[in-house]
Amino acid sequence: MAQPISTQPEIPAILPGRKLASAIALGAVAFGALVVAGALALWFHYGTAVFFEMIASGISACF
Repeated sequence: MAQPISTQPEIPAILPGRKLASAIALGAVAFGALVVAGALALWFHYGTAVFFEMIASGISACF
């Protein structure tokens, strides 16, 4: 009995690169949330004037 010849390759249900991209995106979101949480913690601890002064002095130290 003859069987049909398949011209299309089978595609796996779960692509391995998709898991890696998802993990990288999740890590980036977690890092961003950590940075925002740290900035808010500094803001509430030191107040707005000192917070902005620290940011300005850090930027001026870079240039």
